[in-house]
Amino acid sequence: MDHINWLDWTALLQAVIFGDGSAAYVAIARLLLDAGADVNLPDGEGVTALKHATQRGQMEMAALLLASGGR
Repeated sequence: MDHINWLDWTALLQAVIFGDGSAAYVAIARLLLDAGADVNLPDGEGVTALKHATQRGQMEMAALLLASGGR
């Protein structure tokens, strides 16, 4: 679930970074979190999915990550 790819990203990070914050990407993130993805596992630079979502203005995504224990 928390496999880290060659970019130092998990699937959850990819859903935020490659996504646009729309309902489809939020649904993907929800599925990943429900399956046990670590919401606080950062990328190679120490940035979490919540921080990426906030920086990109993905407010619904950020709310989901925060409600899931994101920091």
